[in-house]
Amino acid sequence: MTQDQSLTLASSSERRLRLLAQIGVTPGSIVIPNIDETPERFEHPKRLAWRLARRKYEKVAKTNECNSVVLAADTVVGRRNKIYPKATTKAQALDCLLSLSGHRHVVYTGVTIGSQRRRPKTILVRTKVKFKRLSSNEIDRYLNTNEWHDRAGGYAIVGKAAMFVSRIEGSYSNILGLPIFETTILLKRYGLHIL
Repeated sequence: MTQDQSLTLASSSERRLRLLAQIGVTPGSIVIPNIDETPERFEHPKRLAWRLARRKYEKVAKTNECNSVVLAADTVVGRRNKIYPKATTKAQALDCLLSLSGHRHVVYTGVTIGSQRRRPKTILVRTKVKFKRLSSNEIDRYLNTNEWHDRAGGYAIVGKAAMFVSRIEGSYSNILGLPIFETTILLKRYGLHIL
């Protein structure tokens, strides 16, 4: 795997770095966009994922002096019109898990790729996830793992929360924060060599 100097990742996510590494891509630079991620009033989860990916791209693209391709992404967990936060407290994580228990929810990831030479393209990928009904004991034990911290929806599917998931429809890597199939297609369109 070689470092690709022509790609800038607009994200601080270690998981996105690992997903890119799976397809042989190591960004030449990483720039953390630091934008306001507060949902707008009555904003739908899929609209939020699309908007934040675009905003992250725009912020980093403004300072992109080396004319590299910029990749930005944002992942949002939603159920109906409800947006689940990136849980920062146990109380938030508890609210998320109680609400998701026994129900389907949707994980949306917006991905924006662009450069100074080519206009940005934003795609939205969605994956349906079904949770089994969780017991209070399961929720308590999971909350004590701290895996939920800073995770959209208050859970990390790559950890112990995997045992809560009874069904997935769509891209698994999308739940992790970057839909690999769709992202690979976009990267190739912008001239990056994959694998």
